[in-house]
Amino acid sequence: MKTLLTILAASLCIYASAQKKTPESTEIWKPVPPVVLPGDGTAPPSDAIVLFDGTNLDQWQNKTGKEAGWIVENGYVTVKRGTGSILTKASFADIQLHIEWRSPEEVQGEGQGRGNSGVFLMDRYEVQVLDSYENQTYSNGQAASIYKEHIPLVNACRKPDEWQTYDIIFTAPHFGESGRVVIPAYVTVIHNGVLVQNHVAIWGNTEFIGAPSYKPHDAKLPLSLQNHFNSVSYRNIWVREL
Repeated sequence: MKTLLTILAASLCIYASAQKKTPESTEIWKPVPPVVLPGDGTAPPSDAIVLFDGTNLDQWQNKTGKEAGWIVENGYVTVKRGTGSILTKASFADIQLHIEWRSPEEVQGEGQGRGNSGVFLMDRYEVQVLDSYENQTYSNGQAASIYKEHIPLVNACRKPDEWQTYDIIFTAPHFGESGRVVIPAYVTVIHNGVLVQNHVAIWGNTEFIGAPSYKPHDAKLPLSLQNHFNSVSYRNIWVREL
């Protein structure tokens, strides 16, 4: 709040001094943005929270609070049947999320039965993970859809067994005193470097049956990865709190 007030005050000063019509009248010198060292390629920047670096699942647990049971090997983690979904021990609100995923090399099934998983923001708003390479299904359920809500602008899926990236910008919803949503959640998704969701409003909790609707919840909640019985793999997972 203090930073926002500082920026507002600076903006008002610009408006007042801009009437003088000098180059200096529209210059803002403070606040100075903090320095963040960018990572090489998809490596995390210096202010990121690394959730999975390829070595262990120490930052994750299963839905009952016990050890995450997925398989970690060769720098990635793979869904293990019978273990359920996993979620972060830490909770988040507004974030920038980077995550890489891969559907199995051996193609089995079709439609929703092929390379199915999901990235759940706040453990309830799903960005779909699916092998959508030459695989027909309902459009609001294909890869990079906001599941059962928003169709991706394009299908940017790579072939099975090739690594794919999601870069996600998410802002959490805000609820009023009555529990009614005042500001909905918003999400932007870049799939393999291609913009596929452009600051779309989320309509509510992801539902398999029925329309989505909001239910009041804490300001911060964990991220979760879905176990949909397909051997989807993940690597290089990090977030920046916004």
